[in-house]
Parts: sequence; structure tokens; C-alpha cells
Amino acid sequence: MLDLQFKAGLKEAGCDEAGRGCLAGPVVAAAVILPQNFSHELLNDSKQLSEKNREILRPVIEENALSYAVAFVEPEEIDRINILNASILAMHKALDNLDVRPEFISIDGNKFKPYRDLPYQTVVKGDGKYMNIAAASILAKTYRDDYMLKIATEHPDFNWAQNKGYPTREHRLVLQQQGPTPYHRTSFKVKTQLSLPF
Repeated sequence: MLDLQFKAGLKEAGCDEAGRGCLAGPVVAAAVILPQNFSHELLNDSKQLSEKNREILRPVIEENALSYAVAFVEPEEIDRINILNASILAMHKALDNLDVRPEFISIDGNKFKPYRDLPYQTVVKGDGKYMNIAAASILAKTYRDDYMLKIATEHPDFNWAQNKGYPTREHRLVLQQQGPTPYHRTSFKVKTQLSLPF
């Protein structure tokens, strides 16, 4: 069972992102403040969960959270400021949209930039340690997957319904044959991707 959060007793927002390693689509972040009495036996890092369990947990998180928010940063912005800065920007945007002000922020990973005057802690593999970060990982992942399913119909050859924009062999082969779409991140150096072994 995961711990609820990094700092006991505070209104703590857990933050995580999805889509950082993708070739196409936005990077999406979520911030979640869970109540002190929250627990759920299924809750874990979104990467450890089946799609079915992520879909079960999403409404549970949304209905029980004191506050939650999800934010997108699009490929043009990712290309302009780089993927790390875009991931942090998405987290800041999610925090902006919370309707409860957190007293502390815990962030999955090892990189963050100060948000207003709030104290924070980065936690490597935090989505496998704390429920609030795990909850944020599930919202970020499911909202991003829904978006990729929606745009998949515009460019069916890339099979984003399956790969969600990640650099699968199939995705890279179609990229080689057809070139990038407006949803691709040009900063991910299409030529480099094509030179990687298939």
C-alpha cells in the first residue's frame, strides 16, 4: 500500500506528467490533492496498472479529491522551450487550476522549478510511493490517452490509438514513409528517430 503523501497532515498536491517520451501529441500534467482519509487498494503508478484499472480509478480520484486539475502543453510549445521545461510548465498550469491552494507540492521525478512561494519535494519514482502522485499520474495518462484516441482518426496510419504517440517501430516506420504531421514534435529530430535501429 502506498503512503498518502510526502508530508503528513498538509494539503499536499501530488504532480505527475504523461507523454514526455512521445514523438507526437502534447505533454499532459495533473495535480491532485487527496483528503487525509483517502485510500484505495488499486491505486498505484499508472504504468503498473492495466488500462481497465486506470479507467476504474479515474472517476474515484475525481470524485474524492479535494481538488484536481489537468493541463496540456502542445507540440509547438514543447519545440520552443524543450520537453523538460514543457513538462514543468504543464505541472505549473495544473497547479494554477486547482481550486484549493496546496500547502506543499510533491512531484514525480527529480526536476522541478519553484511554483510561487510553495515548498516542494521531487521524488524519484514518486508515483510508486505516494497516492497523491500516483493519482496525478493516472489522470495525466488517461486524459492524454483520450486526446490521442481523438486525433488518431485524423492520421490513422500512425496508429496512435495503440501507441499513443510513443516511438514504436510502427510509428517510426510511418514517420519515415510519410514525414511528420502537425502533431509531431520537430525538436525530437525526426532524422535521428529514423536512424535508430528498427
